[in-house]
Amino acid sequence: MVKSKQPAVKRWVFWPAAVIVTLFVSFALLAPAAAEAMFGAIQSSIVNTFSWYYVLIAAFFVVFSLFLGFSRFGDIRLGKDDEEPEFSLMSWFSLLFAAGMGIGLVFYGVSEPLSHYADPRPGVSGTPAQLAQQALTQTYLHWGVHAWSIYVVVGLALAYAIHRRRRPLSMRWALEPLLGRRVRGGWGNAIDTVALVGTLFGVATSLGLGVLQISSGLEAAGLGDPTELTQLLIIGVISVFVLWSVLSGVDRGMKWLSNTNLVLAGLLVVYLLVMGPTTFLLREFVQSIGSYIQNFISLSFNVNAFTGEEGEAWQAQWTSFYWGWWISWAPFVGVFIARVSKGRTVRQFVTGVIIVPTLIGILWFSVLGGTAIAMELTNPGTLVGEDGTVELQGALFAMLAQIPGGQVLTIGVIILIGVFFITSADSGALVMGMLASGGQIHPARWVRVFFVVITALLAASLLLSGGLVALQTAAIIIALPFSIVMLMICWSTVIAFSRERRAYALARRAQLVDDIGDFYGLDADDGGEEPTPVRPALWPWPLRKRPAAEPVTVATTASALPNPEPSTAAIDTLMEAEQQAIDDAAAADVEAAMLDARQGGDAQDDEASPEAADESAQHADREPPL
Repeated sequence: MVKSKQPAVKRWVFWPAAVIVTLFVSFALLAPAAAEAMFGAIQSSIVNTFSWYYVLIAAFFVVFSLFLGFSRFGDIRLGKDDEEPEFSLMSWFSLLFAAGMGIGLVFYGVSEPLSHYADPRPGVSGTPAQLAQQALTQTYLHWGVHAWSIYVVVGLALAYAIHRRRRPLSMRWALEPLLGRRVRGGWGNAIDTVALVGTLFGVATSLGLGVLQISSGLEAAGLGDPTELTQLLIIGVISVFVLWSVLSGVDRGMKWLSNTNLVLAGLLVVYLLVMGPTTFLLREFVQSIGSYIQNFISLSFNVNAFTGEEGEAWQAQWTSFYWGWWISWAPFVGVFIARVSKGRTVRQFVTGVIIVPTLIGILWFSVLGGTAIAMELTNPGTLVGEDGTVELQGALFAMLAQIPGGQVLTIGVIILIGVFFITSADSGALVMGMLASGGQIHPARWVRVFFVVITALLAASLLLSGGLVALQTAAIIIALPFSIVMLMICWSTVIAFSRERRAYALARRAQLVDDIGDFYGLDADDGGEEPTPVRPALWPWPLRKRPAAEPVTVATTASALPNPEPSTAAIDTLMEAEQQAIDDAAAADVEAAMLDARQGGDAQDDEASPEAADESAQHADREPPL
């Protein structure tokens, strides 16, 4: 018999996502003015209604991530118990560093700290030095612990499902402990569709920012004007390079290109640190870390509640946009950090993923943003316009023009952004292909080509229908549905980790009884005559009472548990049995409800048979399970 070939995509994931994005692109391209007006209205409505929600869930994800890392769940390994980490510690850190670098850091490296200095958050005032400090602290909030805690929520759940439970690389399996068999059907398709659409908009937003900055860099270098036509040409040229990469299969070349780009970014930081105000930058780096820690809690919950429309506009442009952007990027970055974290413990994962990229981000903004602020403190008006505004896409190049060798640096930064564009689009197409195909590590090339093209069209449509505001609005909108998925992932992760801890406790208890029996010469191995029942715990829906039935059991005999610790296989058996118990209980609930509906009230007149009475008496005589 010929083995059937696995389909290239899951049709109930790929096609709904494709239709949603195609309709959005068509509307934005055919009616850009109407789309721009709609984006502005939607952004205003969402920020006015849900800004508190974005701030609250971002803070919750920080607390949740730290709880997982430093609680009793921290010792759980993301892989088999005897599995060593796939990458050495330094290699793992370098991969996390790669995940932390991207177009966004280059785009906002100078412009955000400078913007917060020139136009502080409503309600903030003080001397120039105080405004400079709060500008860097506010920037660290947006790019620090909160961003990476959002990634931890998705990445940790995926890493556990992939490496520990041996599930496919798909978002639905992060929710298997909560939804059970439902992840194989419509629920799972809906979850993957939301994750896929979110990733599309997240990647498109980043690419749109890159295009804006490349066009501004070309203007600074005297190579072109930042018009819409120029921006569309940039998207087209870079998309051709990405398509060439996808079609030719030069994955090794893309990895080399990505690593080279990280080196270039590092060299830029070192050059600015040496050629700029070195002592000031080092002192400011240390001091800003302390200011970030000191103001962390108050800034984490700030929603500009008392600053009126001005505060709402600021919230939409900065904090709400960032939390939405990170949430929309969570599937993309989560898949990456999950794949490279095999063999790590939960505590190592949380600590490494939060601390390493956060410190890298602080260093980046301290050097680039600190250099720009130092220039502005020394010579006011160097980088800030007369009206107090900062050109977001051109601020970096304006700062480089004040540094020795600025023209060469400008060309180098354009290349840096362009390569980041290529590698982000290529890897984004790969991750989206995985999500659309149900977790295939190597999705079909036509699938990746489709996502390269649709992402480029989406970025172009956003730029034509509002530019930066449209990009920010897209991130804020798509974060709403996926934030619900992320809250469900948190619940599911707690269920999975709690179930594993219970399974280990049962296995260790059986092993202890076996060891005591061997030591004292007792017969501890009873062959599983009184097995320990596995009861569904933390099940989100109450189970209906139904006629007494035999409990689902798992025998934890000493012979199945090697000394001194239970094996992963034994634990998997216990956990699979508990999941089966949950699924069977839910199925029995549905069956009982259908039976009640058919019988109606007639069942009340039926008398119990002698056999049923005897069976009930037998169940009543049983001792309750431990």
